[in-house]
Amino acid sequence: MVKLICIVGARPNFMKAAPIIHQLKKNGSSMNIKVKLVHTGQHYDKVMSQVFFKDLRLSQPDIYLGVGSDSQAGQTARVMIKLEPVLLKEKPDLVMVVGDVNSTLAGALTAAKLNIPIAHIEAGLRSFDRTMPEEINRIVTDRLSDFLFTTCQDANLNLSREGISKNKIYFTGNVMIDTLLSLKSKVKSLKTWDKLGLRQNNYALLTLHRPENVDNQKALKRILAALQEIQKYIKIVFPLHPRTEKNIKKFGLNRKIKNLKNLICLKPIRYLSFLNLMMNAKLVLTDSGGIQEETTVLGIPCLTLRKNTERPVTVTKGTNMVVGTNPTRILKETLKVIRGKGKTGRIPKFWDGRTAQRIVKILEKI
Repeated sequence: MVKLICIVGARPNFMKAAPIIHQLKKNGSSMNIKVKLVHTGQHYDKVMSQVFFKDLRLSQPDIYLGVGSDSQAGQTARVMIKLEPVLLKEKPDLVMVVGDVNSTLAGALTAAKLNIPIAHIEAGLRSFDRTMPEEINRIVTDRLSDFLFTTCQDANLNLSREGISKNKIYFTGNVMIDTLLSLKSKVKSLKTWDKLGLRQNNYALLTLHRPENVDNQKALKRILAALQEIQKYIKIVFPLHPRTEKNIKKFGLNRKIKNLKNLICLKPIRYLSFLNLMMNAKLVLTDSGGIQEETTVLGIPCLTLRKNTERPVTVTKGTNMVVGTNPTRILKETLKVIRGKGKTGRIPKFWDGRTAQRIVKILEKI
């Protein structure tokens, strides 16, 4: 019996882990792998975490660490301290980590120090910007991992350049797209856009959560300046990440937000409702990595409010454009989309809904 511990901590992790766990259980009768799910509690808000398990048809975690929020170092350390006794007790044959959040790094570090093999889902992505905490998490996790499952050929090249053996690299595709495609038909009937008084293909969807944008008052004001102009042409739906909402208050920007008559601010919403909004939007403005991928598969123009991306395939092949935080540039590209001249693209290789199957076939051979 192979004992597998899967570690998740934040919403994107759940979306990437769910298809693999479902596939493992689906093949349970013919496989010799027992999987346990450990939730670190990095995201602990009910909508940010608990509701996701229901939406993704995941059972409640086998183990919940409840670390909560903290600084980058503090949160990583707390996960390690709480995870170590779990791994010592469970004695897994393999630890699987997903994505690039603090829980990913903490899981890999803890397992490596206990000499437990590590599988990294979504390995090899690089923004080449070490001011991003996620970039440090990616680099260190990949260096420690024994099985590196990649989403695109760019990731394979990054790992090879860093001296990682090709025998450890497995190009299996984008597992988050498995989740998207499995829910697509179910999500169509929700009509979240209609409940908000919107018309299909006639609104923009906005998400912001990266520290470089929401912890930086100057950057946040630049983005709001762009929104002030954009909302004159199209309504904008803005589900507020807790971090973003906190900083809007901290910087005294509440009144500025309220004065934007065509900006609809929402509390965090369920993943299914968010997908419905994204599928029916004219365009998406975001600083999220995963949303760049989802919009590419859905064929929705995406403007990334960052100076770089760790997912360049969404730009070279997909519908994504990296536009930074310059208000003039953001407005210019938004107006292009509104006028029907938005970027089109195609779906990258292996973003086909069968990535979990490919990953599990490899895990079977361990």
